[in-house]
Amino acid sequence: MIQKSKYKIAVSGAAQIGNCPKGVGSLAKEIGKEIIRQGCILVTGATTGLPYFAAQGAKEVKGISIGFSPAASEKAHKKVYKLPTDCFDVIVYTGFDYAGRNLLMTRASDGVIIICGRIGTLNEFTIAFENQKPIAVLEGTGGTADIIRIILKGGYRGPKKTIYSKNPKILVKELIKLIKEEKRSAK
Repeated sequence: MIQKSKYKIAVSGAAQIGNCPKGVGSLAKEIGKEIIRQGCILVTGATTGLPYFAAQGAKEVKGISIGFSPAASEKAHKKVYKLPTDCFDVIVYTGFDYAGRNLLMTRASDGVIIICGRIGTLNEFTIAFENQKPIAVLEGTGGTADIIRIILKGGYRGPKKTIYSKNPKILVKELIKLIKEEKRSAK
């Protein structure tokens, strides 16, 4: 039995996975499933690649998936951006292109998971970091995910609320713990 959804967890990762290691799509799908199994709602950028695989995983276990689109309408989402709609229960058409979509999606989430990724994923990470969101990084998935430790060390501001794991189940569980701590301290 899936418990009542409490937290919104964003999955940020490469929309084009050609530079990611083999098997990362399966890991993203497992992250989507774990988010639902652990009683949360999946949030993505309503895009292709790893966020889409996470949305597929969420749907496979009958979870709720919310997508934030860069487009202003469903028509533009499909025709101009060429993005999917099939795995989302709700799509918010932001009309703010990718940078604005990234900001709204990240700010609307309680925590963010980073998988592989390119510049857009780095943008979502920095938004989450600057907004002091709990962040979980799926290690060993390449791209942005594998350079975040270096970025944080070189940024001289410490890791803040950033955790790491190679295990999707543990990563989601630990992120939820961070989110709970964040909610408790905000009271």
